This record gives sequence, C-alpha cells and structure tokens, in this order.
Amino acid sequence: MHDDRQLTEGRLTRFIDDVLPGALYRRRKPLQVQAWHVPGEPVPVSKALAAEYRAVEVPFPWGAPWSTSWFRVRGSVPPEWFEDGRLPAGTRLEVAVDLGFYGDRPGFQAEGLAFLPDGSLVKGIAPRSAYVPWPEDRRDHEFFIEAAANPDVAGEYTFRPTPLGDRETAGAEPLYTVRQIDLGLLDTTVWELAQDIWTLRGLMAELPVEGSRRWQILRALERMIDVVDPDDVAGTAARGREELAGALSSPAVASAHRVVAVGHAHIDTAWLWPLRETIRKCARTFASAVALMDEYPEYRFACSSAQQLFWIKRDYPDLFQRIREKVATGQFIPVGGMWVEPDMNMPGGESMARQLVLGKRFFLEEFGVDSQEAWVPDTFGYSAAIPQILREAGMRWFMTQKISWNQTNEMPHTSFLWEGIDGSQVFTHFPSADTYISELSGAELAHAERNFKEKGTAGSSLVPFGWGDGGGGPTREMLAAASRLRSLDGSPTVEIDSPEAFFERAEAEYGEPPVWVGELYLELHRGSLTSQHRTKQGNRRNENLLLEAELWAATAAVRAGASYPYREIEAAWQTVLLHQFHDILPGTSIAWVHQEVEEANADVERTLERIIAAALAALSGPGERELVANARSFPDAGVLPLGVGEPAPAGGELDVRETEAGFVLSNSQIVVGVDQLGHITSLRDTTSGREAIPAGESGNVLMLHRDTPNLWDAWDVDVHYRRAARPIDGIESIAAGREPDAVTLTIRRRFGTSSISQVLRLERGAGSLAIENTIDWKEKHKLLKLVFPIDVHADRFAAETQFGHVFRPTHVNTSWDAARFEVSAHRWIHVAEPGYGVAIANESTYGHDVTRHTVDGRRTVVAVGLSLLRSPEFPDPGADQGEHVIRFAVRPGAGIRDAVREGTALNLPQRRVRGEHPVAPVISVSHPGVSVSSVKLAEDGGGDVVVRVYESEGARAEVTVTADFDAGTPRLVDLLERDSGRETVAIGPGRITLSLGPFQLATVRIPRL
Repeated sequence: MHDDRQLTEGRLTRFIDDVLPGALYRRRKPLQVQAWHVPGEPVPVSKALAAEYRAVEVPFPWGAPWSTSWFRVRGSVPPEWFEDGRLPAGTRLEVAVDLGFYGDRPGFQAEGLAFLPDGSLVKGIAPRSAYVPWPEDRRDHEFFIEAAANPDVAGEYTFRPTPLGDRETAGAEPLYTVRQIDLGLLDTTVWELAQDIWTLRGLMAELPVEGSRRWQILRALERMIDVVDPDDVAGTAARGREELAGALSSPAVASAHRVVAVGHAHIDTAWLWPLRETIRKCARTFASAVALMDEYPEYRFACSSAQQLFWIKRDYPDLFQRIREKVATGQFIPVGGMWVEPDMNMPGGESMARQLVLGKRFFLEEFGVDSQEAWVPDTFGYSAAIPQILREAGMRWFMTQKISWNQTNEMPHTSFLWEGIDGSQVFTHFPSADTYISELSGAELAHAERNFKEKGTAGSSLVPFGWGDGGGGPTREMLAAASRLRSLDGSPTVEIDSPEAFFERAEAEYGEPPVWVGELYLELHRGSLTSQHRTKQGNRRNENLLLEAELWAATAAVRAGASYPYREIEAAWQTVLLHQFHDILPGTSIAWVHQEVEEANADVERTLERIIAAALAALSGPGERELVANARSFPDAGVLPLGVGEPAPAGGELDVRETEAGFVLSNSQIVVGVDQLGHITSLRDTTSGREAIPAGESGNVLMLHRDTPNLWDAWDVDVHYRRAARPIDGIESIAAGREPDAVTLTIRRRFGTSSISQVLRLERGAGSLAIENTIDWKEKHKLLKLVFPIDVHADRFAAETQFGHVFRPTHVNTSWDAARFEVSAHRWIHVAEPGYGVAIANESTYGHDVTRHTVDGRRTVVAVGLSLLRSPEFPDPGADQGEHVIRFAVRPGAGIRDAVREGTALNLPQRRVRGEHPVAPVISVSHPGVSVSSVKLAEDGGGDVVVRVYESEGARAEVTVTADFDAGTPRLVDLLERDSGRETVAIGPGRITLSLGPFQLATVRIPRL
C-alpha cells in the first residue's frame, strides 16, 4: 500500500488542535465574579472571606507582581442543562478558570487556590489543572479563589537581569488579565477520548516506522478520526473510543521494561519566588493531591520535605488533617526524611545529621512514618560522606536524577551501591527517565527504557510524575495516562506505587549491583559553590554558633542545673536547615530570598550568642577573671577541649621588618616574606625550614576572571573562565603594624570599581598566617580568586567534607578528572607529598580549584585557588554587591591533623569571657584524631547527654569517651538517638571505648543519674 503516514499524522494533529478542545465542554456559562485586591502581603482566608468585594466584568486586568487578589465566584446551573432533572449521561459540572495564563507550564506564573465559603480548601488552579469542581448536589454555588500574581522571573531562560525578583523593583502594573471563569458541562466521553489519543499518539511517535505496532496504532487513530464527526463530537466520541479500544488493549510483552510511577511535585522551597510564596504553593499542590486521591484510589503521592508539611500544619490545619488521613491510607507518602531537600556539598556534617534528625522525627511524630529513602532529585552534587550519614539515620536507599545533567561524562549505572568515605553503602537509583517532573508521556517512557543501564540484569526504574519546581503536582490527565499504560504493547509497563515498593523490588531483582565509590560530582552548577557569599557565610557562622550553644547549654545544665533552651535551639536549627535548601545556600534564588535569609541569619546569630552568653555566665559565675571558653576538640591557649579556663600566655619571638625586597613577618613557628606588591614570596615553617612557595612564584595573588557562563548565570562557572584572567597587582599602600601579640601587614588595592584591603596577621606562637580580606565588590560577571602556588609534588589533594575528607586528583588524566575543575571543600584544603604539606583553611569559602604545573620542565608544583566572590546578574542582578570580609589561614609544614585543627580554629574563633572560675569539660575524648561534632542534651527532653564523634584523619582509632558527671552506662545510638545495636570495645559507668574505622561516625548517649 502507499505510504500515507505523514499525511495521516498531519490530519491527526489538526484534529487534536482544532476539533477536540472546543468539544470538551458541551455548554458554558459565565459566572458572577467579585474581586478584592489585597493591600500588601497575603492574608489568611478568614480575613479574605470578611473583605469587601466589588463586582468585575470578565475579562479584567489584575495583579501587580507578587500581589494577591481574591475573587468571589457565584452562579447557578441553568435549568436547560438538565434532562428529566438530571445532567446528561457522561457529563459533569466544573468551573473553567483562566487567570490570564500564558503557555501551559504551571508554577512559574499566575496561580490560584479555591476555597469554599467555610474556609476549607478545594484545589489549586494552574495551567493543566485550570478547573474547580462543582458539587453534584448543588444548583447554586459559591466559592472563592485566592489568586497570586507571581511573575515569570525565568522567562525564556535567557538569564538576563530582571527586576522581578525584588519587591522594590518589580513594578506596579498588572501582569495578568482574567479571561474566563465559566461554569462548564464537561463531556467525560470526549475527555476520555482525548486521553486515549494522547497516550497512543505519544507511544506511536517513539516506535520504529518499520514496525507493525506503529502502523497498527496509526490505522486505529485514522479510523477514529473517520468516525468522529467534527460537527457532533459529543454524539460520536464513543464510536471513536471503540475504534481505539483494540490498540489500547494490546498488552505489553513479557520483557517490557517496568516503570514504577510515583506522584510527585518537586516544590522548590525558595527559588524564583520567596519563602512565603512556597507555603502557598504547597497548599495549592497538596490540596489538589488529596482531592485527586478521593477520585483515584490508586494514586500515590510522595512529599519529601518536612519543612513544607510543618508549614501546612501551622497555616492550613484542616488540609494537614486531610493529609494525615491520606497518609494512613498509604496514598500520601512522606519520603526523604529530611527537613528540606538540601544542598549536599556545603552543609556541615552536623547540619546534614540534623536534616535527618528533624525531618525523620517530624514524620514519625506526625504520621508514624519512618522514611527509608533519601529523596533529593534536584540537588547539585552529592558528597562522599552522605552514605554513612544516611545509614546512621536508618536510611536504606537514595534517589536522585540530577547527575543526568552532567556536561561531560555519563554515569554508567542506573541502580548501584554507593559507597561513602567510611565504607558505608546505600542502594542508589537514578530514574532513567532523567526527569522528576514526568507527565508519563510516550517520549519519557521510551527514554526511560533506552537509558536504563542495567538491561539484562534488572528491569525496573522509578518515574516521579507531576508538575514540579514551582509546584502543581500530578493532574488527572497523568493518572489517566498511567491507567492506559499499565500494560500496553510497545511501551514499558507502568504501575503506580510507593517509593518503598519500588526500592524493595529493585533491590530484590539486582542481586549483585555494581559499586560506585566516592562523591557523585555534578559536572555543572559549579558556580553555586561561590554565589551569594553572605548567605554562605551566615550559614557557616550559625552552624558553628549552634554547636557552641548546644555545648555550653548542655554543660550549664549538667554543671549548674541551668534550664536547657530546647525550643530556641530547635527553632534556630530549623531556620539554618531551611536556608540550606538547594536553591538558597547555593545562591541561586531571587534577591528577595537572599535578603530575607541574611536578615534571618542575623536574628539566629543574636539568639545563639545570647544563649551562649547566658550559659557561660551560669557556668563561670560573676567575676573579672579573663577566661577562654574552648569549644574545640583540642586545647586552645592551654585550655582543655570543651572546657573553660584561664589562657596560657603565648610565647616565643615575634617580628615584622622591612627589607629591600619588601617585608618579613616571623615568629617562633613560621617566617613569611612579602614583596612590595603584597604577594607572598616565601613561606617557611621553622621546624622543617622548607620553602612552601615555588622559586620565582608568589602566593596571595588575587586573580580577577571574566565569568560569563554559557547558561545558568548564578549556577555555573565554565572552564573557559581560566583563559580570561588578570592578576590584581595594583597597590595603593602597604604598611606594617605591631600589636602586643601579633604583627600585621595591611595592603590596599583598587581594581575596576572595587577595592580590597588585605591584612596579613601573624600571631605570637601561631603556626599559620591569617589573611583577612575586606572587599568592596562592585564588579559584574567577574570571579575573584585568591591563588597560592605550593612547592609539593602531588597527584592528589585532600578537601574536607562532612565528617572527614576526600582526595581528588590534581591532574586531568581522564575526562572525569578534567570535569572537576571547581570543587567543594569545607574548612580546609591540604596539599602534600610524603613528609611535607601545606594546609589552607577558610571560614566561609566553598569553591576551590587545585591544579598542577611544571617548573623547569622537570618537576611539578600545585596551585590552590580559592573562589572568593562572583557577580552573576540572574536571578539576582545585585548578587554579592557591597562589602565582604573573608578570612583564610595558611599553614606550612602541615599534616592532616594540622589542617583539621586550622580549619576548626578559624571557624570556632577563640571565645574570651569574664567570670569567677574555670569549668571542667563534661566530656573528654582520648584520641587526638577523633573530633567532637556535638555535645548536647537528648532530643527527647529526658536530660541525657548525647555526644557525636568521628574519626577525622582517615585512620583507625580506638577512643574512649568519658563523662565527667554522675553518669550511667553509655550506649551507642543512631542519629535519632535510638539504640544502634553496635558493639563497643569496653563500657562502664560514664565511660565507653569505641574502635572507629577511618572517618567513622559514632553517637553516644550517656544517662545522667
């Protein structure tokens, strides 16, 4: 026969575009609409219901950016719509709403939420779900719509500056025009026909033209078009469905790929909208989800953020109760077990632990659910410490799909065991559909099967479906597609089920999965390690203050009987954890978000400083003796770890002198040479006498790079930044200074429209040089780095991560190595060859690069670059503009232990207080390589002391943790402080000895008697 495929497919396209849409509603009737435009920020529904509304005529403009309007909608069903007192068979009533939508992507434009007059929620309103059900038993009806005029900040993703991300610059003109609020008589037969066509057409497009199945579907669709009369679609739609029934009933082959579909709405907790809008996005999405669950009992919806459900409990208690009921039926599924879906590179180890502690505890207390799967589909890479942290929280599985965004290398596995720095393993799955916002289309399912890496050994993949990022979730159309795809010839099978059911199946069918060792590095979004420095600095500062607040509050409770501020500390943790969301801490949100975060960080800092001051006052008493409160795991100025005592005076020589070449700063530990440009030309420790700076090179060099990524302005640093750079050599002044226990060198520079004042500070007896940079940053699309060449021959370097460190190559032997041109480090970087190394510590920097180059054609040295500031213009045109203070410390002749201590000291600066007497530590740890992560009182409020420790050097350690108070027998617990069942070396009252493996984490609960 003749090949008429393209002709028939074109005919089908026109039928879908021109015939079906107008036939979905048999009848329409405009409803009465009244409006109230909220002055200022959104209001509770109780206030909106009592407001004064004014009549409006559709169409009407509304909605300045970020404003809210409420619409009261009233009307009656026309009598002529009924036949013998009933609606025609195959129809139902609903209200079609068009708030002025453009395009069909939900979550990035106007959104609505329907309420009944009693204040109860109905469902969200957005493109793809632009309807409100009309009660079957009501002729007359009234409801309200809360309409949010959220601007489309992203636009066409050109990444050009936009004023829309800040209330002060977003403008006041209406963005939208309400075009329709009509009562409609939906023809359910036509709607079902549309779903049949959508599924079959999508499948057909993925099948080979040479295959019989494609032609079978094409001919069925052709017959459908023949029998459906465009002038009487309602009367002929059933015949059209009959023509498609055979194609839809042909079952999948036995070897078909198996998809477990899980309803999902990845709601970014903040991004191109503020936190307050996320709360409403959650209400819209979750209200729609539970409404669909009433209609589709098979529907399963996974929600991954305890913070979002916390907001719903607080602000929408009736909806929260409905969610609780759906959790009990197994339809609404809390997953992930974390407070938010955080960035997983930058939060500290204790923060990652608390993400799980607070998240899992909320799910357990509110729903009785103990989540087993980590669920972070959109985070920008995953540190090698994560497997251990997950296992310590009782997690079994891990899911993400973001690694599919890699620019260079493709991950070789779909399902595998992921092994962390301590050897812990967690079963991991990357959905092979490469999306977390699937609509269960033919293209997505075909890609899931083609892209599945474990063919022949396993056959199941997970597909999260539902509109996301800006919320929305699954639609009734997606659920219709799932039912048609349950077993359909040519397609993977689709079964809606829970994440737990998927993971149990995937583990069972894959007896010996491959193992991936180390970090899951995302070859993209490397700039997120540096963007919005104030947000990152506030996070780091408050992480450290929280650990101090817990330590001193717990010590005060034990030593002085002081009340432990559980609620204030938990509230501070909640705020810090919220701000670690993967579009907040990375610096990729609008200006509004980062402004609020900086204000909140300042509030948290004030609260924690007050808690610390009160605890130390209760401990040391009134007095004028100068004391040091040492929160570190090692002595400070002679004061015991975790205790309060009188500092021993620093000893040894100290000098700064000017020479012909520049300046020399020296003490008993190190000697630093600085030239007239303020660059470090010599750095030696007095113990080894070895020079750390390669001959003819200089350290402390500021490099200004052109920073114009191809895409994703705030997110990305592209490798070509290296090829457009210049050193900042210009100098306004350089001057030496002396203090009683320190010498300094102050260097002032100007570049572009910016300026920097650097203070090199060498303290008496210190083994490191401190560098404080005060920068007035006014650049655009620039990256500022501080570079140190180090004279060591090293093919790898160490970078701190949560509860340990990772080694990464300095070379670019493979494409995997080359792709890691900007990497994350927490408090320190260490470069070394056997017998000698140099540590560089930071107090708020995460982005680093470490490279190697050849000297004299014979030997190699390395260069460490620390990323200080960026200046992207999207989504925040003013990102990082203004003054910053950024601190580093450089220690020559350093081992890993020295690096750990330098990083700790810089982040927990010496705290001097006045009081009457010293305070002995309540906890001591016997091994110098074992760090204390936290000392606190137990989460359950019972008063027990909980200590978390980890091996920090990558070696085995036998360590004894001893309580210096009247204590019972300690026991090992997990992160949630439940008995772990793990063995100990020895145990007794107030004392426990552990054998820790490299980087092993352990939590000890010590009863107070």
